[in-house]
Amino acid sequence: MDSVLVIGAGFMGGGIAQVAAQSGYTVYLQDVNPEAVAQTMQQVKWSTEKLAAKKKIIDGAKTVQDRIHVVKDLSIAPQCQWIIEGIYEDRQLKNELFKDLDARCPVKTIIASNTSTIPITVLAEGTAHPERIVGLHFFGPVPIMQLVEVIKGEKTSISVFNKSVDFVKSLGKYPVKVMKEIPGFIMNRVNGAAFREALSLVEQGIATVEDIDQGMHYGFNWNIGPFQIADNSGLDVSLRARKQYRELGGIDLVSYDLIEKMVKAGRLGRKVGKGFYDYTPDGQMIPFDVTTLQ
Repeated sequence: MDSVLVIGAGFMGGGIAQVAAQSGYTVYLQDVNPEAVAQTMQQVKWSTEKLAAKKKIIDGAKTVQDRIHVVKDLSIAPQCQWIIEGIYEDRQLKNELFKDLDARCPVKTIIASNTSTIPITVLAEGTAHPERIVGLHFFGPVPIMQLVEVIKGEKTSISVFNKSVDFVKSLGKYPVKVMKEIPGFIMNRVNGAAFREALSLVEQGIATVEDIDQGMHYGFNWNIGPFQIADNSGLDVSLRARKQYRELGGIDLVSYDLIEKMVKAGRLGRKVGKGFYDYTPDGQMIPFDVTTLQ
């Protein structure tokens, strides 16, 4: 089975590493922050043990955990068939990383980005082999969410694109094929329209966060509502994505006033235990009264 290098051990990177390991891949996980790596490996341990107890993964939790190898640098990159970048959503940082990886790795290595906003064509600028650069936009929490957008840049080869679709399927995920780049890709544009209305209704005092989420669940069969989705993604991530989106000529799909207040208050979402909901250690979600924010 191929090996996968995941760069970035945050909420998304850790989840990607876990699902790849669950699917039998040998996984290497790299991050410049040792604390982030340690925290992520603890999360992987907790998650795989929980999934194994529910018979939702074929292999034992320890077997899956042992397939993930923490590495301190990118020297392993040339030996991997797949590289997935999941670092901070910053165009310059990503460009520098992709140039480095492009120079290190044989042409057959496929290099993917988990970006939610930056065009793949932009990330491939300055690389000698832009045809092997592709977008794999996972949705979080990655071990739970079944969707991955596969994004074709202007110079991504159809062979690499098709291999990426098959790779996503090998992870047990559903690939939505983005054949032409557009700011926000596909699903964030659709969700953004719904989230815009949801935020407006809450800000006007017409409905609560909980009622809107429950309404979308019971009325439209959404597994989770727009505010739960936002908490899973991370509200600080949403703000960074907005910055990149606007710099690339996109128009705001939602009002960010309330989100900015949430981030200022340290309510970044599920990853810190508080966002539009408070998340307790035993798995409960308690709605937060956003009207108390100044």
